[in-house]
Amino acid sequence: MKTHTKVIPVIALLLLVGCDNMNHTEQNMLGGAALGAGAGALIGAAASSHGAGTGALIGAGVGMLGGLLYDNAKYGNRYYDDY
Repeated sequence: MKTHTKVIPVIALLLLVGCDNMNHTEQNMLGGAALGAGAGALIGAAASSHGAGTGALIGAGVGMLGGLLYDNAKYGNRYYDDY
């Protein structure tokens, strides 16, 4: 049990540091994937015999696509006009 209390904060820190220099498109896609994975896991666990894992994977994909569509609707191509 003591190993888990040391490893989990290190993993969480590495995940947070990896998201430091993201543009708004990447942030919206990641946020959509996280929300979709959570919602998919809840729905998958409650409604399906396949379990929460399958629901989380499907939800993450749908959420990431939703985040990309949201970003495109909100910002359009303004990010790419800077180049």
